Amino acid sequence: MQSSILELMLSLLAGGLLGLLFYGSLWLTIRQLPRTKQPALLFLGSFLVRMSITLFGFWIVMAGQWERALACLFGFVISRILMTLWLQPHSQHAPAEVIK
Repeated sequence: MQSSILELMLSLLAGGLLGLLFYGSLWLTIRQLPRTKQPALLFLGSFLVRMSITLFGFWIVMAGQWERALACLFGFVISRILMTLWLQPHSQHAPAEVIK
C-alpha cells in the first residue's frame, strides 16, 4: 500500500523525536562518564537501552512499509545533524580579519 503524505510527515517527525532521544541520551551518558566508577558498564547499559528504544520505535513507525521507515530514518539523521550543530563547542575567539 502507498503511504500518504501525512503518514510520511508523521514518520519523519517520529524519526526526529527518536533521534533527539537517542543522541540526547548519548550526550548525557558521555557527560556522566567521568563521574562514574564503572564507565564501561554505564556506556554499555546506555547503549543497549538507547538501541532498544530506537529499534522498537522504528519498528512501530514502519508498520511494514519501507516508505515510513525511510522517512523515519531521514528524521533521525536530521536530528543528528541538528544536535551536532547545537552541541558543538563554540570558539571563544572570533576569526581573524583578513588584512589587506
